[in-house]
Amino acid sequence: MVNITPISIDDAVCLAVTVELPKTRLIAIRTDIGYIMCGALDVHLLNTSLADRRIIAARAVGVRTVEQLLEAPLESVTLEAEAIGIHPGMKGADAVRAMIHYGERPA
Repeated sequence: MVNITPISIDDAVCLAVTVELPKTRLIAIRTDIGYIMCGALDVHLLNTSLADRRIIAARAVGVRTVEQLLEAPLESVTLEAEAIGIHPGMKGADAVRAMIHYGERPA
């Protein structure tokens, strides 16, 4: 089963996606410029083999719900996420906010 749910954060609508698989569950929250995801995300792959794509993404481990993903501290982030101020230890919700408001920063 796949569940796609719009969620509102700081008046922006993001998409929360949950995919039920045998013996596991994938959870992600997507913004216009990037996403946070459960422990299935391979940050190393994004930073190395897919580096040319400049993906803004972060991973939290041990989460089983969208709410937990928003509250969990991030375990790892891509280099592109670090470049916009997202860092390990930050709550998932704060990383989503950073993605939402990235284009609003003064030059």
